[in-house]
Amino acid sequence: MKKKIMISMMIIVLLFGGAGLYILKQNSFDMDEQAVEIQTPQGKLTGTFVLPKNYVDKLGLVLFIHGDGPIDTSHDDGYKPLWERLASLGYASLSLNKRGINGSDGNWLHQSIDDRVEEARQAIAWAKEQPMIDEKQIGAWGASQAGWVIPKLAKKEPLAFSLLLSPAINWLSQGQYYTRKEMEKDGVSEAEIQDKEAYDLKVRELLEKHASYEEYVKIARQDSLMSKDKWTFVSKNFLSDATDDLRNFNSPVLLMLGEEDMQVDVKDTERVYRDIVKPELLTVAVFPNADHGMLSKQTVNSNLRAVFISLFAPRQITIPGYMDEIEKFLKKFPKHT
Repeated sequence: MKKKIMISMMIIVLLFGGAGLYILKQNSFDMDEQAVEIQTPQGKLTGTFVLPKNYVDKLGLVLFIHGDGPIDTSHDDGYKPLWERLASLGYASLSLNKRGINGSDGNWLHQSIDDRVEEARQAIAWAKEQPMIDEKQIGAWGASQAGWVIPKLAKKEPLAFSLLLSPAINWLSQGQYYTRKEMEKDGVSEAEIQDKEAYDLKVRELLEKHASYEEYVKIARQDSLMSKDKWTFVSKNFLSDATDDLRNFNSPVLLMLGEEDMQVDVKDTERVYRDIVKPELLTVAVFPNADHGMLSKQTVNSNLRAVFISLFAPRQITIPGYMDEIEKFLKKFPKHT
């Protein structure tokens, strides 16, 4: 009996050990990651500089510009599969912790979109000083709120290309769209949706009057009360609209949208990009089963599935075709390895 128990325990240990080794292997990426610090007048920025292994020639660079939220350099490792793919194509990647995250000085909630543009320029200036980087092949990848940053950046920096994932056009319209979609998903009545929209309009009127946080708190509903920092952030950015800035693009643009996006009206985004960005510069890729972050509907709706894929198959966390589309787009440019 003891022998059977021992054998059973050994099998369990081997199974768990094997699974652990498999997870380690799957989460080991073929690239070199270097921690970096960039000194700026607004304080230190920390981040990650990713290089291909054994590169010979000069490298292109993709600067990562985050969406909303307290995002760290790798977006909880979510960027790593794309970093690896970019490295295989001869591109370095540079991604910074948002201000106030992992050693970056400051508070990201105190930044305007223009502040984020300046931060991106500081990152590009640092990248140009790195001897392995081809300064004529520096482009940007950005998600969601980066859709307001990158078009402004394109006016100030000669970007070689821009990769835009799920960008919105107008901050206020996007907020209205997201609120309605979320409430409809939750089965809320039309009367309740209209009541929330009326409340949001009152908040907007306060923002337009540059009201103080204390004035906002007087009318705020407890179930949607913003912190003081969040109020500061929204106050600085709620008038953001990318429409006019899209005219700044003078190099190739890849616009990637998911049909299942609940946060951004992708049809409106595509329409505006097609209306304004020069057709010869614009490539649009619309993925039928993708959400705001290029996850499948099945993955979005199952935390267990998301965790399982992240552990055992991290390169498959985004929908099939997403990274392939980026690769196809970048292969139009000169190779660097």
